[in-house]
Amino acid sequence: MQRKQHIDMFGVCVLVGFSVLLGLNQALVKLVNEGFAPIFQAGFRSACAFLPVLLFALVMKRKLSMRDGSFAYGILNGVFFCLEFAFLFLALDYTTVARASLFFYIMPVWVAIGAHFLVPGEHLNRYKVAGLTLALVGVAYAFLENSSNSSGSILGDFFALIAGVCWAGIALTTRTKLSACSAEMNLLYQLAVSAIVLTLISPLFGEPIREPTTTIALIFSFQVIAVVSVGFVVWFWLLSIYPVSNVASFGLLSPVFGVFFGWLIFDDPLTLAFLASILLVGLGLVLVNKPLPDPSKA
Repeated sequence: MQRKQHIDMFGVCVLVGFSVLLGLNQALVKLVNEGFAPIFQAGFRSACAFLPVLLFALVMKRKLSMRDGSFAYGILNGVFFCLEFAFLFLALDYTTVARASLFFYIMPVWVAIGAHFLVPGEHLNRYKVAGLTLALVGVAYAFLENSSNSSGSILGDFFALIAGVCWAGIALTTRTKLSACSAEMNLLYQLAVSAIVLTLISPLFGEPIREPTTTIALIFSFQVIAVVSVGFVVWFWLLSIYPVSNVASFGLLSPVFGVFFGWLIFDDPLTLAFLASILLVGLGLVLVNKPLPDPSKA
């Protein structure tokens, strides 16, 4: 599929769907933390997802090569992936879904700033700055009441913030150094590195197995298939088609959906702040994806 300068309706629909999935995933990770320790859960999830992604890539005859110049940057993305999910899963053990999501999904800001310096043609403009600002106001508004009554910790907030920075690192590395690498190969690098590293170091963070149940096993399986094996492949594929800062900006929807699933799963109150934030984030995304006027057509 040919690269595009802005996100079309197809891209919007897929990215909104992925944002819903990520919003749900935050709640699911916290539930699974009851059965598996955070670091072990992250590593074990990567190990379980590796084979389905590999089989899919082979059946669909995707390009899988470590000799195309992608190896070093693939390993770098794997390190970012390790750090992202280690810190995010730990954050969800220390703090609430709402607070972790708030700090984690500031990621589009880091991507937009990084893309301004690293990606040709993706400089910040007045629309992107205004859109990111408006969307962040919407996210902050959604969590205002939740955060004031939260039992989360500063350490958990800090872990989630670092996780978001690492996610931005993956997006920027993918766009600048791995654009010729297939989405499946890119993800396989990350799954392989994180499966090995996180599983090996998990005993350093306490008992890997807590109190697993059948329900937790089913939730974990959903994460492996829907979130990692399908969701991440689609996201990396979208990065190869649309501007990286525009794709990343849709991540600002995920914490809003996280509030919704917090209400649905944990019976958190659904307030007017949630509905207002949907409007603010939506308007922000419209501005972020609005192309500048072409001076030649003036």
